[in-house]
Amino acid sequence: MQLSTRSTATPPDINHRILEAAQRLFARQGFEKTTTRQLAEAAGIAEGTLFRHFENKKAILVAVVTQGWSEMLTDLLTHLSEMGSYRSIAQLMRERMLTLPKQADLMRVCFMEAQFHPELRDRIQAEIISKMTNVVEAFIQTGIERGTYRDLNPQVVARVFLGMFMIAGFSQDTLMDEDPSPGFQREMAETLADIFLNGILAQPST
Repeated sequence: MQLSTRSTATPPDINHRILEAAQRLFARQGFEKTTTRQLAEAAGIAEGTLFRHFENKKAILVAVVTQGWSEMLTDLLTHLSEMGSYRSIAQLMRERMLTLPKQADLMRVCFMEAQFHPELRDRIQAEIISKMTNVVEAFIQTGIERGTYRDLNPQVVARVFLGMFMIAGFSQDTLMDEDPSPGFQREMAETLADIFLNGILAQPST
């Protein structure tokens, strides 16, 4: 049965299976401890097939991270383009926070491995983070021009926006001893959106 799957799978399908297996294994046992034999077995292919699709294990790591972040960027662009109001950014933050647990493996691989692989960190910065920041910056700038947002540096605001929910998502999926409940995740998303839009200072009584 497995032999049949190997012989009939198309290259895009094999690529997807390799990257999916790699993301899972890298997140659980790290890049260095994951062997190409384990990757091939998890993807349901021969080890030789692995190297027909990727030059080496490092190339697989780079593909896992850049493709995963590209999909997140596309998703962000789609949601920003569909927003009916610039006040809806709170809803966008809530939605992004609530979907971050689905990206737990990707976040873990990215944050853990980027510190050991400078070339990976540079590619994430150049190809993903910069693009995401530019997209959000343009969105914030338009909101400022329309009078919806305060007249602040849009690039700084964009970085704060992205950083807040990325770090929050990373911490709740990687640093917590227990998996957060859906209720806690929703509360975190609501609080994060509220802090981003309104700050944490109590409003002075009139």
